[in-house]
Amino acid sequence: MSTVGRWVRREWGPLYAAVRGPLVGRRLRAVPVTVGAVCLTALLHFVHGQSWGEAFVDDVGGVRAEDPLWLSLLRTPLSLFVPALHLPVWGALVQILLVFGIAETCLGWRRMLVLAYVATLAGTLYARVGVWLGPDVALGLPGSDAQVVDTGPSAAVVGLAVFVGWRYRAYVTAGAVVVAMVVEVVLKNNLAGKEHLAAIAVVLVLCGVSAVRGRGRGRGRPEGQRSVGRRAESGS
Repeated sequence: MSTVGRWVRREWGPLYAAVRGPLVGRRLRAVPVTVGAVCLTALLHFVHGQSWGEAFVDDVGGVRAEDPLWLSLLRTPLSLFVPALHLPVWGALVQILLVFGIAETCLGWRRMLVLAYVATLAGTLYARVGVWLGPDVALGLPGSDAQVVDTGPSAAVVGLAVFVGWRYRAYVTAGAVVVAMVVEVVLKNNLAGKEHLAAIAVVLVLCGVSAVRGRGRGRGRPEGQRSVGRRAESGS
């Protein structure tokens, strides 16, 4: 096997093995929440395009930093599935299908939804803090960003990609996502890019917490059980 082949197997082998089994055996039934998310996003895009639908979609899923906090928190879960203004709907659908699907297969739908929501919420709350700090601070935002409609799955997608990459030791892939988001902020310096970094920061904290908890559980088990666990992980 070539050097590239060994690297590919080391980087993506565990992730491929985790995804392949459920998808081959159950196909789309293995990712019901992802399929539902794709359909919901397509439906909201269709409704938004109707003469009566734009106001409705904005009322149920449009988030702005200038809105009352309680209203933003109420709308944030659905805002994941409202396509962002700067992202074509097919881009949102592809992101959800691929990244949500992989995460649902590897982590389960409950953990996938929690991580997606936490990453999105991190971006939503950061926007408020950034506007409050103002443009003269490194992490601040101009006041005009308070009026920007903040929707779309991108923060959730970025957060899930980093967590899954870390969880399955695809460290280069996870690192590439982080670097790409940093480059986005350097080149564009917009609200979306900084929200992506906020989502990554929160997810990295969760990765650290998960790692500490994992080590604690490992120390709490007898040596024989730890050996079985390591063999199971290596075979998964």
